[in-house]
Amino acid sequence: MQRRALMAGLLASPALAQGGWQPDRPIRIIVPFPAGGATDVWARLCAESMSEMLRVPVLVENRSGAAGMIGADAVAKSAPDGHTLLFTITPLVQSPIVLGQAPYDAVRDFSPIGQMGTTTLVFMCRAALPPRNLAEFITYARAQAAARRSLNLGSWAAGSSAHVFALAMNNRLNMGMTHVAYRGEAPMVTAYLSNEVDCGINSLTSTREHVVSGKLRPLAALGDARAGGMPDVPTFYEQGVDVGRGWSGFIGLLGPARMPPTVHARLAGVFRDTMHREALRARLVAMDTEPVWLGPEDFAATIIRVRDLWTELTRGMDLQLG
Repeated sequence: MQRRALMAGLLASPALAQGGWQPDRPIRIIVPFPAGGATDVWARLCAESMSEMLRVPVLVENRSGAAGMIGADAVAKSAPDGHTLLFTITPLVQSPIVLGQAPYDAVRDFSPIGQMGTTTLVFMCRAALPPRNLAEFITYARAQAAARRSLNLGSWAAGSSAHVFALAMNNRLNMGMTHVAYRGEAPMVTAYLSNEVDCGINSLTSTREHVVSGKLRPLAALGDARAGGMPDVPTFYEQGVDVGRGWSGFIGLLGPARMPPTVHARLAGVFRDTMHREALRARLVAMDTEPVWLGPEDFAATIIRVRDLWTELTRGMDLQLG
């Protein structure tokens, strides 16, 4: 009954409409990760188009910390007047589950506006390391651990997909790597380039230029399909490692709960029209991001599905946070 009540609250979204509410001052989109990461890049693309349609500035503000929960909480506690929004990814539901506490409820405290799409995450390593494929990397990591020179395994946030799936691989295959969490993907990529981190799971949106330049080497894709922009990289499962099969996260826009219906409808309509712009969709595809727009109701259902799946995936795991 509780689950049905949560669904009912989330799915009580008005029909999308372009008329009605008009913002009278700039809109802030909070990204709960540092500037320069994939989430920040996606948000700025959408903000540009939304600003044109809404006829007011749409400003992106980076507010990172606590695995994305600081920025999310700021939106959850903001006035539900449509002037403060959240552009985020799956840590919205992942971090509270893994960390065991959160200042917000990822389902009850937000009004889903729309999903932008999804992206394939790829396990990669510094190209200066000897391994050329996943099997060689596993052997190499084990040898380094045996010699007490454990590799550093980075993630963009404790409790994120990058953390949990890489740690699952590390533990199951006895690779002996040491986890290092960063406050976003951009700092993690910087750590690669300064040789502080040896490997990790990342989006191609943030790392493609370094893959192309030869600084990073992609080894395995997460999920059931190879990355469209890098089809030569096989999935973990194709290479005999059962990590991340069936997993797909989300990228999307939300507001605080209890937004007036006219405000929510206008924002949802503008975001829908933003996601139907061919030029924007082409830019997303070029950035290794699959544009899969979902309206408020379907996005709400996706958030609940991902939350429930993450709860099941992490049950009993020792995530070695810290």
